[in-house]
Amino acid sequence: MSADSAPQRSNRTTRATERTRRVRRSAALAAGLAATALLVSACGSGGTSGGGGNTNFVTGTDGIATAAKGERTPAPDLSGKTIAGKTLDVADYKGKVVVLNVWGSWCNPCRAEAKYFAKVSKAYAGKGVQFVGINTRDTSTGAALAFEKDWGITYPSLYDPTGKLLLRFKKGTLNPQAIPSTLVLDRNGKIAARSLSALSEERLLKMLKPVVAEK
Repeated sequence: MSADSAPQRSNRTTRATERTRRVRRSAALAAGLAATALLVSACGSGGTSGGGGNTNFVTGTDGIATAAKGERTPAPDLSGKTIAGKTLDVADYKGKVVVLNVWGSWCNPCRAEAKYFAKVSKAYAGKGVQFVGINTRDTSTGAALAFEKDWGITYPSLYDPTGKLLLRFKKGTLNPQAIPSTLVLDRNGKIAARSLSALSEERLLKMLKPVVAEK
């Protein structure tokens, strides 16, 4: 009897082991697909929703959202170390129009728009406009600094690897999964325009020019 039951126990053990392996493979595949989906959503052409909340934005067909002058919300505290190791506080630029660009060196759409930000930031440097980057999800500043050098970015970028600065914005303002994103602050530090996708030079100027022209 023991000789007959031994193969049966062995077969049961083998089948159980195979089932365990199949479950583990399925779980690993599901985890991989979920991670891929998150990466795609975090670095793509952007989105149209900031996650609810009343921010008084009106979104145009081009994806650019604007808020009327009397209905804008102030930007939160945005201060800390830059990727170059210097201290920066966006509030110090009050009185200027500020362009905030959320980016990462790992993000292909960020590379696509970088040349336009470099060009426009230099063209408007003497017109009361300050560009500031918010670098996110880069695990070290080395890659971010190399990105700026490659694309000729000369304005500062706050270093926000874990997205803490992004979470300070009022609900509905930014979508942390939509990288790159851009905000334009008016001279009073309030959010006048927003895009949750990569920008061409034309669309960047479309966001910027009306705010610069305000009196």
